[in-house]
Amino acid sequence: MFKDKNGNKLSPKEAWLKIVNRLQNYWLDFILLALTVVGNIPIWIIRNLVYAIAGVRLGKGSVIHLWARFYDPSKIEIGQDSHIGDNCFLDGRRKIKIGNHVDIASQVLIYNEEHNVHSSDFEAIGGEVEIGDYVFIGPRAIILPNVKIGKGAVVAAGAVVTKDVADGTIVGGVPAVKIGERKVKDLHYKLGRARLFQ
Repeated sequence: MFKDKNGNKLSPKEAWLKIVNRLQNYWLDFILLALTVVGNIPIWIIRNLVYAIAGVRLGKGSVIHLWARFYDPSKIEIGQDSHIGDNCFLDGRRKIKIGNHVDIASQVLIYNEEHNVHSSDFEAIGGEVEIGDYVFIGPRAIILPNVKIGKGAVVAAGAVVTKDVADGTIVGGVPAVKIGERKVKDLHYKLGRARLFQ
């Protein structure tokens, strides 16, 4: 009587679970649309408040700049005094943990799910992304699932990070490879206050 998108038969219980899941996804889509509208509000204090209500855990002094996008805000955790640049994408379907004093430039994409291109049903796979304290991620970098970026690491502009980055390492390229080491090891700076209308 019931069939899934691939034509496989479903029991009434399986069909009911799929219906409930679909309704939950419609609700999440509405929330994401609302957050997209909120992303246009030119005062970060208001945006942060709404993002927190939607489930993003933001530490003291942290800011998400204009035009951010999400897939699921409830699994995103940002430490203290971290700045997320404009037009960034934070996936959130699995946990994203961003440390303290992290500077993420404009148009950075952080994904924690992708499709398995070797699977017959193109299933979603992925894992958590963790970004350590004092990390700098340059503009238009892409961070892929199952990646841990160590304390004080630097990701160059346009890099595609597919594997872990060690503490204090500078990476760049596609895929990202080590191109240097950060000279300062005793990091203790603060990013400070963001401009009000960004």
